[in-house]
Amino acid sequence: MRKQIIVNINPNEIRVSLLENGILAEVHIERSSEEVAAGNVYKGRVSRVLPGMQAAFIELGLEKAAFLHTSDITPEQAADGDLDLESDSPPQRQRRDYGPIEKKIKKGDELIVQISKEPMGTKGARITSYLSLPGRYAVYLPGSPQVGVSKRIGNDKERRKLRDAVNEVRPADAGVIVRTSAQTIRPADVAKDVKRLANQWDEIKRKAKKTRAPALLHSDLDLVLRCVRDMLSNEIDEIAVDSEPESRRIQEFVSSFMPDLAARVEYFDQLVPIFDHYGVEGQISRATEAKVWLKSGGYLVIDQGEALTMVDVNTGKFVGRKSQEETVLLTNLEAASAVVDQLRLRNIGGIIIIDFIDMEQADSRRQVSERLEKSLSRDKARTSILRISELGLVQMTRKRTRENLERLLSAPCPYCDGRGRIKSIPTMAHEIIRQIQKSAATGGKPQDRITVRASREVISYLYNEEEEAIRMLQRKLDRRVTLKVAEKYHQEQFNIVATS
Repeated sequence: MRKQIIVNINPNEIRVSLLENGILAEVHIERSSEEVAAGNVYKGRVSRVLPGMQAAFIELGLEKAAFLHTSDITPEQAADGDLDLESDSPPQRQRRDYGPIEKKIKKGDELIVQISKEPMGTKGARITSYLSLPGRYAVYLPGSPQVGVSKRIGNDKERRKLRDAVNEVRPADAGVIVRTSAQTIRPADVAKDVKRLANQWDEIKRKAKKTRAPALLHSDLDLVLRCVRDMLSNEIDEIAVDSEPESRRIQEFVSSFMPDLAARVEYFDQLVPIFDHYGVEGQISRATEAKVWLKSGGYLVIDQGEALTMVDVNTGKFVGRKSQEETVLLTNLEAASAVVDQLRLRNIGGIIIIDFIDMEQADSRRQVSERLEKSLSRDKARTSILRISELGLVQMTRKRTRENLERLLSAPCPYCDGRGRIKSIPTMAHEIIRQIQKSAATGGKPQDRITVRASREVISYLYNEEEEAIRMLQRKLDRRVTLKVAEKYHQEQFNIVATS
């Protein structure tokens, strides 16, 4: 599989995409007008403690106070032990009863926290006192004695070597996760990465002692270097950048930890936009559409709501060859892989419901479940999935740390107020007729003229389809009704005025 990292640099926007065989797998966008803070470490001050929610709001110096749940406050003692991890992420904190939050912190207290979820919509950032400092080959966990190795490193001998190398250099009061990128690296290089992260943590602690809250103590790498750090491996064939200074900066960064790959960084020096040249721009445009076509002729419908995301699988144009069960199975198998691709690309998180086409045979449901789980193994985000039901429904969760692509690239429609639908022309016409009668009943002199202003389409419908209804209304009210077009009115907007 050919993999490429494409970097587009503009004065106020940076975009990084990952292509797999020319297909857009991931896209990351950062704008200068937006505050990107996931991974940043702050010294915060408690502004409010809410016992009823077992949570607190913490001032970090950002636009909105951050949210801290009691389960995200480090307990005095953590359990020892080694971990086998499905991904490179820190182990998920279990929401246990650590005691009332009001006995842990109070208003005015200062504490070191890290942003785990960026501000989304009207919500402030989600923070945790379980800190994690990511490096190239390891993730450093201050205050945790746990050592973990990604399960994607399948060789047991290699896993033991890496764990031993890490244990030799890590402080007793810190844990380490060995990332998947370390599987082809010498254990000594992983140990070196851990030492660097330990020094970084010491610097954060020194800064915290002499800094008053609220204050930023540590910023993660910028978007470009962060993506290169997390995406770059021997599987990456090319890193194309349309900025010469940025290409040199990336080359220096790569040379520091993977010098053999530094030559794969290339400066894209052409007039045509880099995302157009590599076919990324069109794929980004399609990534916000609700319908996603499959190669077989089937399709997905992705509906992102406030509480959860629904994915509906349909056979579409695919009619199969042998039997209905085979047609359904083949569509569902293809959809299982496509759904994961879309979750990665659109960065969809939270609760996700996948509605596969009903399958009668248990073996068919087993195959679809296995395909879905295998596809999810490519996803770096933490996921949790339940067994497929007899109705073909799959419930899953995916860790959400930043805004999804649709909300990043779009805004609620001011016309429909984000509903996604508007009232039809006949509905508006009948609503106007009822409102005329209501207005006449609330007062006004007899023989008054009633003037209705609405959009051209609605007025036209009233003239052509509701002419008799308007005449009957005039006789009933003993008033003249005048219809006028208001060119700037949208379909749901109208105005009724009574004049003498």
